[in-house]
Amino acid sequence: MERIWGGRRLESEFGKTLPAQKLIGESWEIVDRPEAQSIVRNGPLRGKTLHELWTQHRHDVFGDIPDAPRFPLLLKLLDAHQKLSLQVHPPETAAKGLGGEPKTEFWYVAAAEPGAELYLGFRESITRDQLENALRDGTAADHVHKIRVRAGDAVFLPAGRLHALGAGNLLIEIQQNSDTTYRVFDWNRVDDQGKQRQLHIDRALQCIDFNDVRPRLLLPEGELLLHHKLFEIQKWNLDSPREVAPCGQFAITCCLTASIHYAGVDLKPGEFFLIPAQLQDRRLHPQAERTTLLRVTIPGRGD
Repeated sequence: MERIWGGRRLESEFGKTLPAQKLIGESWEIVDRPEAQSIVRNGPLRGKTLHELWTQHRHDVFGDIPDAPRFPLLLKLLDAHQKLSLQVHPPETAAKGLGGEPKTEFWYVAAAEPGAELYLGFRESITRDQLENALRDGTAADHVHKIRVRAGDAVFLPAGRLHALGAGNLLIEIQQNSDTTYRVFDWNRVDDQGKQRQLHIDRALQCIDFNDVRPRLLLPEGELLLHHKLFEIQKWNLDSPREVAPCGQFAITCCLTASIHYAGVDLKPGEFFLIPAQLQDRRLHPQAERTTLLRVTIPGRGD
């Protein structure tokens, strides 16, 4: 996905083939959207879309997880060569009335340049009127809480959190299946036509959590980075073969470092693999020392 704030690191660090002379900000890796689909690369279901798996092979591929019209997650790689707009995603309570989709997300910092930052929530308590005034006089960014980050950091972004991704960050993003973003400030940038991007201040103000003051990065509990009703995310240091999940539970892996071998496929950093719930071969095999990965699952109906 070409973005005004994107760069070329998805090619240089993750080996993605990018269109020449384009600033690429996002790679949608696991996606079931009307405008974009993941396609099965190999095996008996080769050529099937993720949506076809979801609608035609639900139990075999995904096991017993909550029903939804589409696969409920979207997994991306993000390359922020410049900082993103200051923005918010709508919570479920506001999304429908605004004509959007709710969006809660998780960021894992795969790489960060020295001094790279995330903008999360507010530095101090603030009212809606105070934020509106700051937006009018161009000082809204002064009220946002900044956190310096490095590779390996992770953060949870519940819907309603005002945020922006700072320049120099290469991220793995795991989110609700949504593409609704309301921008409040875009650093006065213009495109190659001299036009500023559209802002959505009125809708954003209906979504922002004004009590979200000085949020923190996630503190891992062993391998667990985050357990939420939408997704559970673990980080594994894979030093020997290991079962990715019990039979009957699907999982998604993202290779972070070194290489993983699974079911005849080698996964390199920045590559994703969806392991079907009923597949019998469930062991991941590290191909080098210091192999690390993210494991993503969706809690079942009874969890």
